[in-house]
Amino acid sequence: MVPVTTETTAMPIFTPRFLLWSLFALALLVLPKVFSSSLALTMLSQMGYLVIICLSYNILLGQGGMLSFGHAVYTGLGSFVAVHAMNWAGQGTLPMALPLVPLVGGVAGLLFAVLLGFVSTQKAGTPFAMITLGIGELVAAMALMFPEFFGGEGGITANRVYGSTLMGLTFGPAIQVYYLIAVYCFVCTAAMFAFTATPLGRILNAVRDNPERVEFIGYDTHSVRYYAFIIAGFFAGIGGALAAINFEIVTGADSFSVLRSGNYLLFTFLGGAGFFFGPIIGAVLLVLASVLLSDLSKAWLLYLGLVFLTMVMCAPGGFASLVAASLRGGRWRTLWVAYVALAGTALVAVLGAACMIEMTYHLQLNATSGPQLRFLGVVLNAHGPDSWCGAVLLCLTGAGLFELSRRQFIGQWRSTQHDLENDAQFGSEPAP
Repeated sequence: MVPVTTETTAMPIFTPRFLLWSLFALALLVLPKVFSSSLALTMLSQMGYLVIICLSYNILLGQGGMLSFGHAVYTGLGSFVAVHAMNWAGQGTLPMALPLVPLVGGVAGLLFAVLLGFVSTQKAGTPFAMITLGIGELVAAMALMFPEFFGGEGGITANRVYGSTLMGLTFGPAIQVYYLIAVYCFVCTAAMFAFTATPLGRILNAVRDNPERVEFIGYDTHSVRYYAFIIAGFFAGIGGALAAINFEIVTGADSFSVLRSGNYLLFTFLGGAGFFFGPIIGAVLLVLASVLLSDLSKAWLLYLGLVFLTMVMCAPGGFASLVAASLRGGRWRTLWVAYVALAGTALVAVLGAACMIEMTYHLQLNATSGPQLRFLGVVLNAHGPDSWCGAVLLCLTGAGLFELSRRQFIGQWRSTQHDLENDAQFGSEPAP
């Protein structure tokens, strides 16, 4: 009798996915040590909860194909319930430690999504977008009708330092609040990534791509959209609660505004709604644009609109699609010089155009303060022909060099694509 031997193949521990998650956790841990200023810490905290919010929005847009104009409703309601929970806990009415408050906001977002989502998800496509827009305007109007809960125009304030310390943490210092946000950011990101591999997440993709076939195989598309809407509302409420903890104030007019929902849509799209890590890029860009770019220039909305227009025309998949295309087949190893050339020449052209835009804005808005202005450390004279000629020359030079770099890049890209196709074809041939 021949003994039967069974061979078991051990799964590798350090898989690429494990390494990526480890790097993500390490970045959340180390970033406040590298960027230790108060402004940087505030920006990192905002990035943390905005990652949760943008990922929750991408459950609707990227995974379900549901264009929502009212996602701020669930972040705002989660913020208000969380700030009231902090006040009740500070008064001793509600025995709850601060690290549990975001879960209260998440439950609030979930319950309101159960209530409002049933109506919102009755339709798909454009009707869904209009319904969410109407619900957003309705809730924004109700915020002024019930000042007892929403605080009117002044909003509701709270103090996150209450009760006894938890393991020596008072959550008064900004660094402690950041690490609380970072823990929730990592856990919620992992949970939403796990959702993409669940049967509900898979069938949600099918509803996005081909709802008729989904109904043919026996699934109710409305129920699928509704359940996904509820999950998105839960994570949006957590993100809103973390924002309330960070700022210790919530205002109704700003929390439910269409502008805030539009920001979630805009930067989720810019990051890349078709990729899971795209909204993470979008959340980082949202903070950089709203904090740094808005302080740098009064024309920051113009720059933002131009970037959005360029991405829609040239890279509709967002920045994540550019990253994924560059990493495919190790393209970046052969194209990194071309990337540097494109980025450098584009930066020169953008700087020239930005100088002209800033001088135009200065002439229209700050003409009484004199013709001179300082932009990026350089003094420009809005009335001087030398400043205008220099800006035009800089823009045209950068644009010309960018066009040359772009043509060379396209040739290298096509050559790399041809090599990848040949490698794939050769690898698919059976061995002799």
